[in-house]
Amino acid sequence: MNEPKSDPRRIKDLLYEQVARIGKAASSPKRLELIELLCQGEKTVDTLAREASISMKLASAHLKELRAAHLVETEKQGKNVIYRIANREVADFWVVIRSLAEDRLVELRMALAQMASNPQELTPQNRDSLVKLAKKGDVIMIDVRPTPEYEAAHLPFARSIPLEELKTRLAELPEGKTIVAYCRGPYCLMAKDAVELLRKKGFDAVRLPEGVAEWGIVPVRS
Repeated sequence: MNEPKSDPRRIKDLLYEQVARIGKAASSPKRLELIELLCQGEKTVDTLAREASISMKLASAHLKELRAAHLVETEKQGKNVIYRIANREVADFWVVIRSLAEDRLVELRMALAQMASNPQELTPQNRDSLVKLAKKGDVIMIDVRPTPEYEAAHLPFARSIPLEELKTRLAELPEGKTIVAYCRGPYCLMAKDAVELLRKKGFDAVRLPEGVAEWGIVPVRS
């Protein structure tokens, strides 16, 4: 007896349905923010909840959705459950979907323009030339994210000076050098705050709007 032929339409619907799981998981603003936070390094639920300004219960619910779509992974460490992005492609997905939104949505571009109201906040250097300048010491690149995020992954030749420590560590920065500050990416305000502080103290400072996710330098387990 011949087996019934597969229904091409049913198979095609199934394929799109599976791909749509990723879109569904990414359909929440807070879930996108959690992905961005995890691109900086692995974190506990309470850390994610605090940094995303949501409750532990809501953070857990969002993380459950991301885990169901295999965008994040978990590991038990003592009493804590540690979350991390599943692989490098998750970081690439975040950068691509954000870049697409910035290209297509006028409202988003207007909001970004408000963040960068001073043109000197955005460094004009491309990545290769910036790395060369940082390597030679012609510019000083500082990572103003929390120390654990720097230790998980950071841009080449960057120094770790968390924003909360910057005011007391100004003596570590050489005079007469351009200071390039970066944090978690274009939606993060820590580098903007760092640049404002540095300028008030007389430093030539600019903000690099990109972070480790944009540079493809993300902490993943092999």
